Amino acid sequence: MGMPAGTPLIEARDLTRVFRRPRRSLTRPGEAVHALRGVSLSVAPGERFGLVGESGSGKSTLLRLLCGLDRPTAGSVRFAGQEITGRRDLRFLREDLQLVFQDPMSSLDPRMKVRDIVAEPLVGLRRPVEGRVERLLEEVGLPASAAGRYPHQFSGGQRQRIAIARALAPEPKVLVADEPVSALDVSVRGQILNLLADLVDARGLTLVFVSHDLSVVRHVCESVAVMREGQIIEHGQVDAVWADPRHPYTRELLQAVPTLEGLL
Repeated sequence: MGMPAGTPLIEARDLTRVFRRPRRSLTRPGEAVHALRGVSLSVAPGERFGLVGESGSGKSTLLRLLCGLDRPTAGSVRFAGQEITGRRDLRFLREDLQLVFQDPMSSLDPRMKVRDIVAEPLVGLRRPVEGRVERLLEEVGLPASAAGRYPHQFSGGQRQRIAIARALAPEPKVLVADEPVSALDVSVRGQILNLLADLVDARGLTLVFVSHDLSVVRHVCESVAVMREGQIIEHGQVDAVWADPRHPYTRELLQAVPTLEGLL
């Protein structure tokens, strides 16, 4: 997809998302909850962008809007220069942007063999499947023979490798990873982070990586945005934010979260 030079691959402008709690009265609407409050950001082609914040900060809501899985109350999202807000035909987005979810056990259908799981996006997009599954499994560090097994026959780290292979199958331009190591044992988190970093570099992908742990984001990302209460409170190069956090909340994140130093 051709874009003018300097155009962000992903661009959000003044995003607001308001949810309503269930009403407690017949005459009054439910309480409004502001999940996002005027969030703007841009991600350049090839950038490795991290989004950090505690639970309830709004990062998951923002991620859904960026992926076209929800609509903002106000504001807009553009992908490769095209407006996706309110647009029904998002086939181009589904081809170019793929997700890796937090818990691989819940994101993989336990009734499907690995071969069918990895091939599923190719079938949905009417792409050739022959030979692709085995090559993808080998690319993420699994033997081709894994294709004939079921998700429950693998460890958590291996299941996440399967999920990554599925996301890579349609050859996307953007890989979105939503807390991809938080459900894994500490001993395998570093392996999955290194795998993601290597794949992003080898394929020239743009990465959007969501986490509550700034040390994890530092390992795989170049830039970071820190979220709190539906707003971006700090943004910059990840090493600069790590070395000299400007906002008190960012300093709290650094002090409170155990790091992966020594495991990576």
